[in-house]
Amino acid sequence: MEERIEEGLEILKDYLNKKQYVKMREWMAELNVADIAAMIEELEEEEKLKVFRILPKDMAADIFSYLPIEVEQYIITSLSDKEAGNIIDNLMADDATDLLEEMPANIVKKLLANASQETRRDINHLLRYPEDSAGSIMTVEFVDLKERHTVSQAIERIRKLGVDSETINICYVLDNQRKLKGTVALRYLLLTNPDERIGDIMHENVISIHTLMDQEEVARQFQKYDFTAMPVVDNEERLVGIITVDDVVDILQEEATEDMEKMAAIVPSDKPYMKTTVFEIWKKRIPWLLLLMISATFTGKIIASFENALSVYVVLTTFIPMLMDTGGNAGGQASVTVIRGLSLNEIEFSDTLRVLWKEIRVSVLCGVTLAAANFVKLMLVDRVSLTVSAVVCLTLIAAVFIAKIVGSMLPLAAKKIGFDPAVMASPFITTIVDALSLLIYFQIATWLLGI
Repeated sequence: MEERIEEGLEILKDYLNKKQYVKMREWMAELNVADIAAMIEELEEEEKLKVFRILPKDMAADIFSYLPIEVEQYIITSLSDKEAGNIIDNLMADDATDLLEEMPANIVKKLLANASQETRRDINHLLRYPEDSAGSIMTVEFVDLKERHTVSQAIERIRKLGVDSETINICYVLDNQRKLKGTVALRYLLLTNPDERIGDIMHENVISIHTLMDQEEVARQFQKYDFTAMPVVDNEERLVGIITVDDVVDILQEEATEDMEKMAAIVPSDKPYMKTTVFEIWKKRIPWLLLLMISATFTGKIIASFENALSVYVVLTTFIPMLMDTGGNAGGQASVTVIRGLSLNEIEFSDTLRVLWKEIRVSVLCGVTLAAANFVKLMLVDRVSLTVSAVVCLTLIAAVFIAKIVGSMLPLAAKKIGFDPAVMASPFITTIVDALSLLIYFQIATWLLGI
């Protein structure tokens, strides 16, 4: 924990222990809301609720939005109906929607009953969009202007609506049908003649996001254009909301975590590790472990089928782990590189042949290098025969070659048929490569050693 948070937590607990609530309230009014949320998270449950009730009303909703979902749920269900309704009313619509999506239906019904009509309308509007779409993560609090407005009228409208808006840095110009016509920056408004018309100074080449765009693609659009906010439009090009960069940071973290879990053969979870129970972790991990265990039995069958060969050349057994590990590592390198390229839109399925040709060349270079280094080791350290060394080195080249091809092609194939490429990462590829490496190993041994 940061030193600032630790020091603040000690002060906060001291105020609580001495019951100096007025001083505590005045002290918190000067702090950053994110820091206060971090302190509240470390308190005992009863202390969390006590501190939250003491918070200045104008800060409570802002601090609430920074809390983990489980803390939000505890606080919102512990407050009175009126207090909970006030929190929901003062949250940004997207934050309120995220909270309600995680709550039991009976609690949601009670919270919405105590929220204002405008809040209910905004939340219901967001809930109708598919999960993980732009529409589900956007906020409906933004400043809209008309082309006929003058700069002075626009600034007055910003003063009126800005307090409840997610951001006022960019304002959106709409026509009478609420179709997006342009944007204008607050900085530009402040530097322009007050009598100028918005229609004359607005930026007309607007880049927007569709409500049904996947949130991962939304993040890529922000990365591409380096914006802090982007408008969201429906099928008729009507502005229905905006997405801000703070939401995109959450998306990037969520998507990266999901990909890492899939690449490690874990069913994705939206809970932090320390907040997840042992039973929940078991449920997330065991399906893939069972599948990989069953698939790995093929490796055992391959070894068993060449039992006679191994009994003649027992030395071959000692090199099986090295060959399997090297092949698995080579395939994992290729798969991670391609998966990353797919996630960043640097690689498309149409690039399959280019990727294949590149990985073929890389595999030959890697395979030959590894085989040469291994040959020296086999002759000088292990002191095996020249024929056995040839078997191992040739297998190494073939295993790396196949591993690189399999590792690069499977994610592309998964993407093409609509699967998440991350599923085709290291554990899955390693299992396939292990089986193929053994088949090649024993086949080469049969040819060269005559067994």
